[in-house]
Amino acid sequence: MRVSSGVSGFDELIEGGLLTERLYVVSGPPGSGKTTFCSQFITQGARDGDDCLYVTMHETKAELLRDMSGYDFGFKRAMQSDNVDFLNLVTESGKRTITQFGTDGGLTNRLVAFIESNDLDRVVIDSTMLLQHFFSDMSDEITGFLSALKQTDTTILLISEMTDPTSYSDEHYLAHGVIFFHNFLDNSGMTRGVQVIKMRGTAIDCDIRELGFSDQGLRVHADRKVQS
Repeated sequence: MRVSSGVSGFDELIEGGLLTERLYVVSGPPGSGKTTFCSQFITQGARDGDDCLYVTMHETKAELLRDMSGYDFGFKRAMQSDNVDFLNLVTESGKRTITQFGTDGGLTNRLVAFIESNDLDRVVIDSTMLLQHFFSDMSDEITGFLSALKQTDTTILLISEMTDPTSYSDEHYLAHGVIFFHNFLDNSGMTRGVQVIKMRGTAIDCDIRELGFSDQGLRVHADRKVQS
């Protein structure tokens, strides 16, 4: 079964949508569109009646809403609906919420228990860079974290601050799919692109496609390839 990403033009690159119950890493430099992509993914989920969760470790719900306020794809309405929960793991309320699901096994066990107990369909986790605040040994614990997420019956987008698509990390190897956002600065200005580097169970070509921002959020031009 596949679900729509909610991003215009993107699903054309992946045979009509994301395979469900899989873990996808969304990578790229700051300002390249990762958060907007994930926000559109959550909005589409709410529109489809899916139970969704947005997990963050660095900004409040009000800040995220403000960041997305310039778009008209319905993010605020989705976040205010009964279909979407928001969890900030560094706030006291967020810590209390997650601690209800056990005190043993650290973040991994508690977050997975939260996801499974709420029978969630879509989850966004922002981001791998901030997991170091929860893990004493990042290199060892990230593997267990990703492996546990893959065992859930949830479609999960994990934001990664990777800036080099050829510099693979644990999350790239372990994820079912890797989506990379590019920024190219040249004499004509900024060119943006999106590249599906990996997508198990899906025929992809790995070419970079032109990407733009509009009032409706991100828009992928599937028929336009970018020459980097």
